[in-house]
Amino acid sequence: MRAIGIVLAGGNSHRMSELSHKRAISAMPVAGSYRSIDFTLSNMSNSHIQKVAVLTQYNARSLNEHLSSSKWWDFGRKQGGLFVFTPVVTAENSNWYRGTADAIYQNLHFLKNSHEPYVVIASGDCVYKMDYNKVLEYHIAKKADITVVCKNMPEGTNVDRYGVVRMDEDNRIEEFEEKPVVANGNTISCGIYVIRRRLLIELIEKCNEEGRYDFVADILIRYRGMKRIYGYMMDDYWRNIASVEDYFETNMDFLKRDIQNYFFREYPDVYSKVDDLPPAKYNVGADVRNSLISSGSIINGVVEDSIVFKEVFIGSNCHIKNSIILNDVYIGDNTYIENCIVESRDTIRANSRYVGDGEIKILIEKNERYDM
Repeated sequence: MRAIGIVLAGGNSHRMSELSHKRAISAMPVAGSYRSIDFTLSNMSNSHIQKVAVLTQYNARSLNEHLSSSKWWDFGRKQGGLFVFTPVVTAENSNWYRGTADAIYQNLHFLKNSHEPYVVIASGDCVYKMDYNKVLEYHIAKKADITVVCKNMPEGTNVDRYGVVRMDEDNRIEEFEEKPVVANGNTISCGIYVIRRRLLIELIEKCNEEGRYDFVADILIRYRGMKRIYGYMMDDYWRNIASVEDYFETNMDFLKRDIQNYFFREYPDVYSKVDDLPPAKYNVGADVRNSLISSGSIINGVVEDSIVFKEVFIGSNCHIKNSIILNDVYIGDNTYIENCIVESRDTIRANSRYVGDGEIKILIEKNERYDM
């Protein structure tokens, strides 16, 4: 493909509550075996983008470990590769990323040292499948300066936390309002953009000269009347992980048969870093209904309408219902958990009971399992 990729993975959201205290949102576990960034990286790989930069910042340790090798996504390692860029102190700059445009500016050498004519920019906290080649073909056909992937959200969806756009009959964007107080439509930006590499360099350098740091506000919104900015409509599944509710609902979507088939059985595939773990083990007394159980887990109790991630131990006479159990959790005997998210590496003592009443409850226990 005649494009390079940039994945924006440095942000944080207070709406993720305690879940983002240990990791970046782009590193959030999804569907038992994936991280949220895997979907964007897989889209890049499946679109034959061989050179990709991931810009990380907030709580990036686990994300950087996950991205330690490009082989899982099969990026070109001779003429391309996966590059992870974090903020660094230099003689000219000692700032952290002050926004998405500033993050690109601080790594502008990546763009200047590349030769591909186009750039695909995407966020690392969305779950979807997309062939970026189709967006690029649309971008070229429209003779656009910038193409923004958009989606019509279902009626009743709260779109106030997205960028809401309005387009004319030719799909040229006329209005772009980021996180409006009151939305005047249900067409949103998915945070995926295609732009010519030389134009991006020019706009990013101009933003830096004027002390502007945000890609949406200082490029898309500012230049919507001066540049040819078009919207590309997306009809397939797309979810953004920006709150605890979003995260819970996105994972629960993977218990639906059609969503499972779409992501797990239909081409193209979704790739991730693979751990060398044994298959899940179901002991006498285990009863699993409509759930995803990941490798390395041992199940002794009842798991219903739930997602259990890797290396989880669920004791005897336990009942896990409508919950998400993250990696490496120990749950003692006779425990009842419903409508909860159990943080990774937690130890839930035996005979415990946790129920999220009316909202999703996040369980974070500090118990040392070997002292029990």
